[in-house]
Amino acid sequence: MEYVSRVPRPPLNGLIDDLYYLAGAPPYARLMLPPSPSALLIVNLGAPFRIRAGIDIETAEYADGCVITMPTRAFEFCYPLPTRSVGVHFKPWGPAPFLPMPAAELCDRPVTIEQVWGRAAIAELQDRLAMADGPHEMLTLLEEELMRRLCETAGLGLVRHTSSLIEATSGTVAIGDLSMAAGVSGTHLAQRFKELVGITPKRLARSYRFAATVFAIDPAGPIDWGELAARAGYFDQAHFGHEFRAFTGLTPTRYVEVRRRFLREHPGHVLNSWPLPAD
Repeated sequence: MEYVSRVPRPPLNGLIDDLYYLAGAPPYARLMLPPSPSALLIVNLGAPFRIRAGIDIETAEYADGCVITMPTRAFEFCYPLPTRSVGVHFKPWGPAPFLPMPAAELCDRPVTIEQVWGRAAIAELQDRLAMADGPHEMLTLLEEELMRRLCETAGLGLVRHTSSLIEATSGTVAIGDLSMAAGVSGTHLAQRFKELVGITPKRLARSYRFAATVFAIDPAGPIDWGELAARAGYFDQAHFGHEFRAFTGLTPTRYVEVRRRFLREHPGHVLNSWPLPAD
């Protein structure tokens, strides 16, 4: 697969981790995406793809693309052969200035871009992307579209600052301390987070801690699960295992088995850092 990404210019870089272009044959027909402290926008340029947002939700098809705010559980992606798209990896608070609805309404419920930006707007953007000379020009067009749609969002400064502190501590900071430092009540902070991120600060902290712990795992070597759990600030190994199953549906050992399968079957693949085979 071809994967091209870059960080957008200010002020978008305060909302977005990167813009990306993805094209080619996916490594597996179905990929499981564990939840991470980020949100996602995909503009689809190929055949429709399908997403299953949890075992209790039916698989849905997306032709124009989708928007996913901060997830709390794993998603299953079914990519066509081949696939082609451009997208945005948002910071947790990043989609808020581009959404016509509170982020909480989209929590674990992906919607089409048409539902967010309208059919005419997304059709025009897809046409312009299709005529672009290559991935870099496509990312410039996407960046221009985002700049045009960027708007002021009440409470974003508070949420962004608090989220940045949560990220800096990998989710181990006490949320009560953050609300006191910000001079607001815990209830007010939680309400702002649900509006702009889709989840509470406490839930975001759990996501950051889980992601930091998973990225600390070296699947190629031996793993001391007790030491890993303690270093990440989990109460004990049982607590760590419970969080793992809550986020991924897998035990830690099963996760490593699946990760090792990916590395063994597709060494050096552009997607091998986070998605897992769901086949």
